[in-house]
Amino acid sequence: MTAISRDREQVVDRFPPGPRCMPLIVARYLRDPCGFYARCVRLYGDPFLMPTPFGPLVVTGRPEGIETIFAADPDTFDIFAQSSVQPFLGASSLMLSTGVSHLRMRRLLMPRFHGRQVDQFSSTMQAIATEAAAGWPIRQPFVAQEAMQAVSFEIILRVFFGAKEHRKALLRTSLHAVQQTTSPAITFVPMLRHQFGGFGPWAKFCRAMKRLDDTVYSLVAEARHTSSEDDILGLLLSVRHEDGSGLSDLEIRDQLVSLVAAGHETLASALAWALYWLHRHPEVLAHLYDELATVEDDAEFQRLMTLPYLDAVCNETLRLSPILPEVPRLLRRPFQFLGYSLPAGYGVASIASLVHMREDLYPAPGEFQPQRFLQRKYSPFEFVPFGGGTHRCLGATFAFYEMKVVLAALLRHCRFSIYAATAVRPRRQQSFPFGPHGAFKLVLESRRTPPSRYDPATPESRPTQG
Repeated sequence: MTAISRDREQVVDRFPPGPRCMPLIVARYLRDPCGFYARCVRLYGDPFLMPTPFGPLVVTGRPEGIETIFAADPDTFDIFAQSSVQPFLGASSLMLSTGVSHLRMRRLLMPRFHGRQVDQFSSTMQAIATEAAAGWPIRQPFVAQEAMQAVSFEIILRVFFGAKEHRKALLRTSLHAVQQTTSPAITFVPMLRHQFGGFGPWAKFCRAMKRLDDTVYSLVAEARHTSSEDDILGLLLSVRHEDGSGLSDLEIRDQLVSLVAAGHETLASALAWALYWLHRHPEVLAHLYDELATVEDDAEFQRLMTLPYLDAVCNETLRLSPILPEVPRLLRRPFQFLGYSLPAGYGVASIASLVHMREDLYPAPGEFQPQRFLQRKYSPFEFVPFGGGTHRCLGATFAFYEMKVVLAALLRHCRFSIYAATAVRPRRQQSFPFGPHGAFKLVLESRRTPPSRYDPATPESRPTQG
């Protein structure tokens, strides 16, 4: 063997094996991300290396690999694929900041998304869910994902922006336009990001973002004349830097839009998945109804939020159907990772759908079994629905609370049946999250508070499967 070939062999051996054809990788990933990752692990092992439009990415679903990423010095990483999301989120978004600036902003914002600051929104979320359900026709199928998106959208309008009636229509139209013009194509294919004389998907997206920005800035200007902290916008306006100065209009815009991007379709997808799994498993639904019935009055919502089985159902939903399958990071400097020496410029990613399907952690991982979260406490490297480390989702507590509030409100006041019992696989939604693919439908059988004892053997109370 020549010296050159030996050198080449050494270089190749520095990296994990993996697929090579990027167009095929992107196509398979977009069609079924969780299935794609699982197939690659079967073929190449864990970790494996894959090319992406934004550079090579080494991925893992091993807890020790995830811990290596999450526990590393934050200065080790930059934002992977930053160019794909910066036009959506803004340069000052917490999701795109790193190092000292990220930690400083995170310390400022974190108290606004915990404890009583989150509790104050529960009654509004509950009211939005029950108001939405009141408009669904009895015994007519509806697409679960679309219905949950409507609920999530109304929460954004009222909880995030506190939009008064004269602003609501404009804000609704602006957010909807951005949602409709966002697509995986302009997210993952940089060459499509050209105006083309004002035509094409990128030009439409830019016009929609301009309209949303104008709307948000007008709301910020209006809110600065009040001292209310009754919504997320008001809480952001109350944030103060160490020198006493508040956040700029640009900083508030970027944090608000980031929260909307992170929270809108993610909540809708999580709720749709929860309803899907619950109505595919009547015995689980029966157990949850029993627990919810122990809280007789909606005014006791704080006690409702402490119910252990409700927690377990939401956790198991996020385990089995992760909304964001991967958390990638870009290396600023060389990094020792699971026996490989990776150079700066490579990406590393923890894959929720891989670690959540490990049989050594989750026996019968393909089954919906909420009780597993009552029997064992998982480490932050074994259960990663919101990422981890210094870049763990800022709104994780808020998002989980929101999911529980809406799911509990719907199940306490509505009886659903599943319209079609066919299996549903994940699909990327308009922007980043993954929700149920196809028109997964539910039927609203009745609007009433569930009985104190839910008996799946009783025909009039049993969810039906069409």
